[in-house]
This record gives sequence, C-alpha cells and structure tokens, in this order.
Amino acid sequence: MQATDQPLGLRERKKIKTRQAIRREAFRLFDAHGYAATTVEQIADAAEVSPSTFFRYFPSKESLLLADDLDPLILAAFRAQPPELSPSQAIRRAYQSTMAGLSDEQSEFESTRQRLIFSIPELKAALYDEYYRTVTVMAEAIGDRIGRPADDFEVRVFVGAMVGAMMAAYDSAPKTAETIYRALDFLDAGMPLGRPGPRTR
Repeated sequence: MQATDQPLGLRERKKIKTRQAIRREAFRLFDAHGYAATTVEQIADAAEVSPSTFFRYFPSKESLLLADDLDPLILAAFRAQPPELSPSQAIRRAYQSTMAGLSDEQSEFESTRQRLIFSIPELKAALYDEYYRTVTVMAEAIGDRIGRPADDFEVRVFVGAMVGAMMAAYDSAPKTAETIYRALDFLDAGMPLGRPGPRTR
C-alpha cells in the first residue's frame, strides 16, 4: 500500500513483503488465540522471521495494528482536491478515491485491521495516542489548505471533532467506508440533531 512513481527495487519489495507477512500472520493469530495471548515470538515464528526482525519493522505488538499504511495516500489525495470543497468534503473525496484504488486483498486487510483495533480492550490507551497523532497530522494538512497555522484553536477543534466523529461512527456502526462517508457528510451539514421521527415497524 505505497504510492511511488518509481519502480521498487528487489530490496524494497522484499521489505514490503516481509512487513505484510508479519502483519498478516499477527492478525490470524489474534483471531485464533486472542491479542493478549499472542506473543511477538509466536508472530515472528509464523511469519518465518526472527523476533529481532519483527522489532526492525514494528517497535511493539500494538504498533503493527495501529500503523496505517493508508495515511500518506489519503493525505496526498486530500492535497489534490479542488479548493472549492470544504475541508470535510475534501477529506471525504480523498478517502473515497484512496479506498477505490485498493485491491480486494488490501481492502480486506484494512477491514480486518479496523475490526481488530476496535475490538481489543488492551488497545484503548494506544488508540488515544493514535487519535492525538491523527489530529496533529490532519491539522497540519487542513491548516495548509486554508492558510491557517496547524495550532490555530479553531483548526484544532474542527479536526478534533472530525476525527472523533469518524472514530465514534466506526466504533458503533458497520465498519465500512460508507460509515466514514456518512460521518463526514453529517459533519459537513453542521451535525444537525433533531428529534427522531416516529418509529415504523
């Protein structure tokens, strides 16, 4: 899941293949035995690498779940969006175009990663750190887009609301790209909360 204009050399292709093998085997073991019961040594053995090789690619067990290979692709697509779009519309288009460019295998991988992230209690604290990192990265991107500093109060509040809305929606609804689009559309509409209509059977 990397964007590049130049063909990758053999060394880089092997690195990507090893990294993907480690993550793929980790996900399989997490599903089979649970996150807490799966050790780095077990993951390394299943991926046919040494524990030291594992740590060259991932500093911790939790990082192989939290590492998001789509981030640079989404940011690049966001910067390419036309200026007349609102920030949330531009993020929606960027996310949509990135997801559309993934192979079936990549889409399945990302779906599995997200499912695991939101289902493992041990990752709750790490998720906060990831939330903070995402807010910082997106504040820089949106600040550049609208000509305001990344630490601008309103920029930070907007980005915090956007990232929080996406995470809350994804955690309580079907974990699909459509859930993210719905959250961003709701944000762009000003998040209007009216009284619910009468329920129908």
